[in-house]
Amino acid sequence: MKELQRRVKKFVDEEIIPKEALHAKQVNEGGNRWKVVPLMEELKEKAKAQGLWNLFLPRDSSGEGAGLTNLEYAPLCEIMGRSFIAAEVFNCSAPDTGNMEVLARYGTEEQKQKWLKPLLEGKIRSCFGMTEPAVASSDATNIRTRIQRDGQEYVINGRKWWTSGAGDPRCKLIILMGRTNPSAAPHAQQSMVLVPMDTPGIKVIRHLPVFGYDDAPHGHMEVVLEDVRVPVSNLLLGEGRGFEISQGRLGPGRIHHCMRTIGMAERCLEAFCDRVKSRVAFGKPLANFGSIQQDIAKSRMEIEQARLLVLQAAHLMDTIGNKAARDYIAMIKVVAPNMAVRVIDRAIQAHGGAGVSDDFILARAYSMMRTLRLADGPDEVHMQTLGKMELAKKPARL
Repeated sequence: MKELQRRVKKFVDEEIIPKEALHAKQVNEGGNRWKVVPLMEELKEKAKAQGLWNLFLPRDSSGEGAGLTNLEYAPLCEIMGRSFIAAEVFNCSAPDTGNMEVLARYGTEEQKQKWLKPLLEGKIRSCFGMTEPAVASSDATNIRTRIQRDGQEYVINGRKWWTSGAGDPRCKLIILMGRTNPSAAPHAQQSMVLVPMDTPGIKVIRHLPVFGYDDAPHGHMEVVLEDVRVPVSNLLLGEGRGFEISQGRLGPGRIHHCMRTIGMAERCLEAFCDRVKSRVAFGKPLANFGSIQQDIAKSRMEIEQARLLVLQAAHLMDTIGNKAARDYIAMIKVVAPNMAVRVIDRAIQAHGGAGVSDDFILARAYSMMRTLRLADGPDEVHMQTLGKMELAKKPARL
């Protein structure tokens, strides 16, 4: 495993981070930001040739995936998290990772051949349609998109937003959650269905910037579905199984976000240290001020604490399963983004005006980490779940 970590780190340090500016330049060229970026495709081929591909996926029945445990993957994912573009280079970026795990775990052989295979090969990309603008989607029982059966087809009507990846021209599939039986018990109303993006009735109506960043060519889109028809064979697992699938999908997805978060926090702390060593104020380097040293110390302690909690959560997912480890997954989903926001905020402060510019990575990193306090469930929902679980462990005393 140490050798694999060394190889991933070498690739990120030598092939990806030095070329981030070139990637941004290619995104901006030609006036169309929603396009395939040549550099990304070149880097993906290099990573694939070196066997640094699909590292996130435990080996499935078809023999695909690297076969790593969550604990083994964690340091690799952290290294990828040091760059905004690294995860995609290794075919380990969201939402494709979660979608591939769903297809590997719940898909039929036909669904795997049609969608999982090209996703694993990096030939296409995908998106995930869950959040809706009209309801509080932190409570997924609120979802109102309808999936109604009509003979041998399902007819879908609804509106989704923050559908990450739907702006990419390579995005060919949306895995969509909606209601098939509104009269069923709350957690049995929802189902998931595979919807090709070129199906008549799908309209990508706008992209949604995050703190002003459009994240092209990936993007976060608002999508309308009007009388969209797909075969009943596109249903995943069965009607009413949407929550079951979503819990299987979101556990690994949440911890992958947290792993990458630690990598970005590390890079921003390094930038913090470099900056204060090179800047002089009031006759001495910023690094000589006690307040700066305390901020660096706090950042180091918080990163280490978060990393240990991520590794514990990964270990429990491997040993007792995602469902049994849901308390630790909830903990790290709150702890890691909050830690990163604090670390990056200190780094921004030490950079002065430069910290909020695009001359450094800090402003964009802050926007991403702050957004993770909402993505895959807001802090408040995870803490409510965790609080209920903790209370259930303690018998009431009269």
